[in-house]
Amino acid sequence: MKYGARNQLVGEITEIKKGQVMCQVKLKVPAQSGMSAVMTLESLAELGIQPGDKVQVLVKAVNVLLARE
Repeated sequence: MKYGARNQLVGEITEIKKGQVMCQVKLKVPAQSGMSAVMTLESLAELGIQPGDKVQVLVKAVNVLLARE
């Protein structure tokens, strides 16, 4: 799949915090850095991701998007 985002990393999911509608996915990325992404619970279910999974981290403008490899 191709993306317009030029800043791409591979990260490991370390934690998922769920709210009523949205969730926060925390990640470990190279160089022992951390990042997090906020998404809808629907997006979380569609991706089918969970702690320990490897994902692509796509960064564009103010958004951090996750893509299952």
